Amino acid sequence: MSLQPFTHHKGIAAPLLQANIDTDAIIPSREMKLVSKKGLGEGLFAAWRYKLPGSREINPDFILNQPAYNNTSILLGGPNFGCGSSREHAVWALVEYGIRAIIAPGFGSIFYNNCIANGLLPIVLAESAVSSLAETCKSAPQRDRIAIDLHNQSVTSPRGEVFTFEIAPDARDMLLNGLDSIGATLQKTAAIDAFEEKDRTRRSWAYL
Repeated sequence: MSLQPFTHHKGIAAPLLQANIDTDAIIPSREMKLVSKKGLGEGLFAAWRYKLPGSREINPDFILNQPAYNNTSILLGGPNFGCGSSREHAVWALVEYGIRAIIAPGFGSIFYNNCIANGLLPIVLAESAVSSLAETCKSAPQRDRIAIDLHNQSVTSPRGEVFTFEIAPDARDMLLNGLDSIGATLQKTAAIDAFEEKDRTRRSWAYL
């Protein structure tokens, strides 16, 4: 499947810096009633975004409901962001809402891999760096935006401070080219066909 490639992005960043924000906080199980990904964005952070379970009455105190954070596309998270269950719906909800990247000191491992597979860039930076980014954006989020360059693996604060991050080459290539796991595998079709041809010669009995 083809995803939106991630090369460069400059966006409004919202801080959710508490530790251990789990997948049930990202999208509660009661919000996972749909048979497709469409509509999941409405359930993103539902327990915090809305006043009552199952309602759509906005909680004005939640950061993403505040006018200063309209059109947020980057989240600044705390340690172990996306821990908990393996539900891929958490990433689908973030993507549909419009989140393109999450910057945090660490991620739940399954959540991190689900991000890569769905075109959402998870960036690991030191907690002090994430806090610094949050501080530089907080007075005027609409004006003071964070810039991300995946080619150079860098994050630039509104003040021009640059932080570099690590990402596995295969994961980087998937994001740059807008590929999910199937798309990445299809890129290796020639090598797969060559292996199968050799294997047919070696083990013809296996292909009867």
